[in-house]
Amino acid sequence: MPSSSNYATCAGREIHYTEWGAQHARTVIAWHGLARTGRDMDELAEALSSSGYRVVCPDTLGRGFSQWSPDPKAEYTLAFYARLAADLMDQLGVERAHWVGTSMGGAIGTVCAAGIAQPRLKDRIQSLVLNDNAPRLAEPALERIRSYAGSPPAFDTMTQLEAFFRQVYKPYGWLSDAQWRRLTQTSTRRLPDGRVTPHYDPAIVRQFIDHPNDYDLWEHYDRLRIPVLLLRGAESDLVLADAAAEMLTRGPGVLGLTRVVEVAGCGHAPALNVPEQLELVMGFIEQAEAGAKVAA
Repeated sequence: MPSSSNYATCAGREIHYTEWGAQHARTVIAWHGLARTGRDMDELAEALSSSGYRVVCPDTLGRGFSQWSPDPKAEYTLAFYARLAADLMDQLGVERAHWVGTSMGGAIGTVCAAGIAQPRLKDRIQSLVLNDNAPRLAEPALERIRSYAGSPPAFDTMTQLEAFFRQVYKPYGWLSDAQWRRLTQTSTRRLPDGRVTPHYDPAIVRQFIDHPNDYDLWEHYDRLRIPVLLLRGAESDLVLADAAAEMLTRGPGVLGLTRVVEVAGCGHAPALNVPEQLELVMGFIEQAEAGAKVAA
C-alpha cells in the first residue's frame, strides 16, 4: 500500500506526517517515541492500511521534517502535542480514530483520549495502544533518556551513525539490516560542518527540565473508558511490572478494558516491526472496532 508525505499547519506550526491508505474511512493515528520520527511506524502502517485502515504517522514538533519550536519551554509539552494532534485530526476530517503510540506517543494518546487538555478530542479516540508507556514511569530510565536525548552525538559517516543507533536502540528487539538502514536514513540530518546527527531538536529535552511531572498521567488514565492495550517490553526499564499491574486496577482496568502483554526479547520499546507484534496490535484494533460497531 503506497504512502504519501504531507505537511499541515497545526497550532501555528508546520507538522509533517506520512499517510497510508488515505482512501479508507477507518483511521489509526500512529505516534512515535521521544527522539524518533513517524517513519518508525512504517511496518505497522503498511499492515493496517492493507487491512482497510487509513494510517496517519506524524513527526512531532521538533522531530523529523516537522518545524522546530521557537518556544521550547511552552511547546515541548504533552499538552501542546495534544493540541497539535487535535488540529491535525480536524484538518484531515478525522472524527474518530484508534491510537497507537510508542513511549511519548502513547503518553500523547493518553492525554488526547482523556479530554482534559483537549476537550474537543473527548470521545474521539476509540482505543489506545501504549507501546511501553504507562501513567507512571521509572525515574532512573527517565534520567537515562534525558542524558542521551539532550546531547545527540555527531558522526563523520552514516555508517558510524547507524552503528550508534544499533547500540542505543538495541532494546527495540530484532530489526533486519534493511530496517536498521531505514531507521538511520529516516532520522538523520547533516550539520553545517558536514557531520550527521539524529534528526531532532536537542531542546526537546527541556520538557523534562521545565515540566518534570509531565509524564505523571494517572489523572488522565483514570478518566479513560476505552479499550487499552499495554505492550510492555519484558526487559523494559521504563515501564516496570508494578506500574503495569496498577493499570489493571485503575481507570479502564477496573472495567476490564485494559490488557497487558509482555513482549519477549525487547526492552524500551518494541519496534512494532515483526509479525507477532503487528498481529497483537491489529487484532486489538479489530476487536475494538467490532466492539464500537456492536455498541453503536
